[in-house]
Amino acid sequence: MTHPARPILAAALLALGCAAPTDQPPPEATPTTAWQAPAMPDGPLGASVQRGLAILTATADSLPDHVGNDLRCTSCHLDNGTRPNAMPWIGVYGRFPQYRSREARVATLEDRINGCLRRSMNGSALPADDDRMRDMVAYMAWLSTGQPTGARFDGQGVPKVEALAGDTAHGAAVWQASCARCHGPEGAGSDLAPPAWGPRSFNIGAGMARIRTAAGFIRHNMPFDQPGTLSETDAVDVAAYLTSRPRPDFAGKENDWPRGDAPPDAAYPTRGTGATP
Repeated sequence: MTHPARPILAAALLALGCAAPTDQPPPEATPTTAWQAPAMPDGPLGASVQRGLAILTATADSLPDHVGNDLRCTSCHLDNGTRPNAMPWIGVYGRFPQYRSREARVATLEDRINGCLRRSMNGSALPADDDRMRDMVAYMAWLSTGQPTGARFDGQGVPKVEALAGDTAHGAAVWQASCARCHGPEGAGSDLAPPAWGPRSFNIGAGMARIRTAAGFIRHNMPFDQPGTLSETDAVDVAAYLTSRPRPDFAGKENDWPRGDAPPDAAYPTRGTGATP
C-alpha cells in the first residue's frame, strides 16, 4: 500500500528548533534512491497540497492564532521537508497512527503536527478537522507518494549522538564563530535564521531542547551554508550551550513520559512511574 505526497519549492532559510524524530520507528531502515518530487495533482487536491506547503513555510502568517514564536515548520524540516537527516516528511504519512511514548498513547499525524505547534512553535493546537490541518496533511501525503506504508528510510529523523553532556564554554565559542552570523550572538535570530533561544524560540517541551536531538541536527545540517563541517564534539558542545540557554516553559511538561520511559537526555524531570510500556 502506498500514500500520496506533495511539491518541493524553494529551500527554507536557516533554522533550528522543531520536533524530535519519531520515538518508536518501524523495524528496518530501507536504503532509497534520491527522492524525486511526484507529479502535482490537478484540481482541488493539488491546490490543497500547495496551500499546505505555504502554511508550513510561512507558519506564523498562516496560523497567527496558533504560533507563539518566530519559527516556521521548515525551520527544522529543511528543504521543505525533503532533506535527509533533517526530519524529512517523506514517508511520514504512512507511519501514522503510531504509539508515542512521550504521551503514552497512539497518535495520529494530526496529533503529531499539533505537538509541534504546541512545543516547537510555542503555540496552540489546531482542530483536526480545520481546513489548514487538512492542507498540511495533504502536503505530507503528497511527499510520500509511492513510499511503502510504515517503512523506515535512511535519513529519516535526525541521527542522534550518544553524548548526554558537553562543554558549554567551548560550545559558546563555537557558537560565536559558526552560528552567531545567522542566529545572532545572543541567539535572538535574524533575517537569515530563527531564534535559537529566548522568548521567541521553541519552548522547553520541544524535541530540539534535548541535547542529543539538537547535536544530531547541528552536526548534519549546520552551519546552513556549510552543513557537516562541524565535528561531532563541536556539535555536542554547541547543543549543550544552546539547550542551557533560557527559553519558554511548557505547561504540563511534568506529565510527559507517564510510564517512566523518558529518554536519558530529557530536558526536565517528569512524574513517570517507572513502568514499562
